Amino acid sequence: MVIETKKERRYILFALIVLGVYLSPLFILQENAHIRVHDNLDSNLAWYKVLARSGEMFGSVNAVIPQIINGQLSRNAFGTEYSVIVWLYAFFPTMIAYGLSQALTRVAAFFGMYLLLKDHFMPEPKWLSIKVGASLAFALTPFWPSGMLSTLGMPLALWAFLNIRKHEDTWKDYLVLTLLPLYASIVLGFFFFLSAMVIFWLWDVACGRGWNLRFLFGISYMSGIFMLVEYRLVYSFLFSSAPNSRDEYFHAHLPFWRSVRLFVKNYLVGHTHVMTVHTLIILPATFMAIYIVYQKKLWEQEKLFVFLFGLNIVLSLWYAFWFYQGWLPLTKMFHFLDTFNFARYHFLRPMVIYSSFALSLKIIALHGFDGVKIAKLMVVAQIVFLGLLNDEIVYREKPTVKEFFAQDLFTEVKDYIGLKPEQYRVASIGIHPAISQYNGFYTIDTYNNFYPLSYKHQFRKIIDKELAKNKTIEKYYDKWGGRCYLFTAQLGKRYMIKKDSKRHLKNLELNTEVFKEMGGRFIFSAIPIDNARQNKLLLEKVFVSKNAAWKIYLYKAM
Repeated sequence: MVIETKKERRYILFALIVLGVYLSPLFILQENAHIRVHDNLDSNLAWYKVLARSGEMFGSVNAVIPQIINGQLSRNAFGTEYSVIVWLYAFFPTMIAYGLSQALTRVAAFFGMYLLLKDHFMPEPKWLSIKVGASLAFALTPFWPSGMLSTLGMPLALWAFLNIRKHEDTWKDYLVLTLLPLYASIVLGFFFFLSAMVIFWLWDVACGRGWNLRFLFGISYMSGIFMLVEYRLVYSFLFSSAPNSRDEYFHAHLPFWRSVRLFVKNYLVGHTHVMTVHTLIILPATFMAIYIVYQKKLWEQEKLFVFLFGLNIVLSLWYAFWFYQGWLPLTKMFHFLDTFNFARYHFLRPMVIYSSFALSLKIIALHGFDGVKIAKLMVVAQIVFLGLLNDEIVYREKPTVKEFFAQDLFTEVKDYIGLKPEQYRVASIGIHPAISQYNGFYTIDTYNNFYPLSYKHQFRKIIDKELAKNKTIEKYYDKWGGRCYLFTAQLGKRYMIKKDSKRHLKNLELNTEVFKEMGGRFIFSAIPIDNARQNKLLLEKVFVSKNAAWKIYLYKAM
């Protein structure tokens, strides 16, 4: 990357300072910081630590993780050892690793979007402030942390591919295509990006632009690198014949009008794993721009913007209607349509939305009344709005990382039990199993979406009567089952019961015999169980700590 002017350097330096300020709570507060719980604290952060301790970092494709579900969880379920994020958590304390991961992702996202806009979408120097502003906004989006560059790395990859397509490629482009697979996931973004590139290449061929073998080689090269990095996933997909929990994931269940409603919601608001925060500012900007294009007949002049505007709609439609029940005949014929989530083409939307945002600001600046001022106000407003969505603000009512994992509290529990953790198994009620796993306990419950189907069915026998009393959790477990939890009809899908709760579990009906058959010996309950003896459970002790968000009622299976 060549920074051409002092003004450009100042703008980029300012953007990096903003990113630094945004990230600063993670490094200043560390374990006292507030961060996302869903698909983050409740899962991935614990998984990285479990993997690092397991001794199976480089385990074979047939290796298992002993600490979870009696050694029936495949090592492959924790992904590749050739991902940088795995090593961050192996080498650094949790919050240092988390902060470094956030910084790496956001800086790469900023420069990727800036290069894409600068070299391909908006090459005119006069749009510098819009290009830097839109790129900074893109880098500030509240992306799913363990997704790494799976979505936020797409602009950088597209920049490299467009260079190759135009035969203006250098070693830098191939370096990008080589390094991105080391910090991104193919199933969480780049399968959909690369297949979109194949469609792009085919479109070029159909339009008479030639076969462009260099472009095709670039796509094949990056796909090959991903296949090597993600060899565990490839092995599991191609050679694993044993039924797993994903075999009971059924996506095609929505009637037509529910799918329409989901389309509207996704288009206007977005999705938790690819949060774009586009509703209040970006959406009006794109509507203003498309109105200007329509009014002034700028279809040919602004065809890239029009294409992105339409693509955004198509991606939301695809996402919503992937869950339409009309797919059922096909899913019965082709089982992989259920086990692989093709709805994730909408993971392209962050790149599409923020690229179209930059282009819409350019259109407004060129053709709108007092357009330059409005465009600058909009990009500043979006940056400020995203800044206010910092995790430390959004999750301030949630437990801190220290309070969530509650290491002091669980050390007390471990010391009280007095046995080596591998000598017994535990399960949790009212808190995530990831907490126990993070603290070194061996658990029969877990949150994973790839484990033996036979285990899911066996575990169900423990909670069979509870599921029968609550259709919501029954459907949640049977039609998905990623959360293999001790669900109760009373708590439903609430598994963060804090220590100040006044709740009691009443009329609990667990099959304790099956619990013990599966190796279960202790239950960590966040609230007291009034009919513990009827469930053949004995309250051993209650644990509480000022540094923990939870109170633990330790029950022993009799």
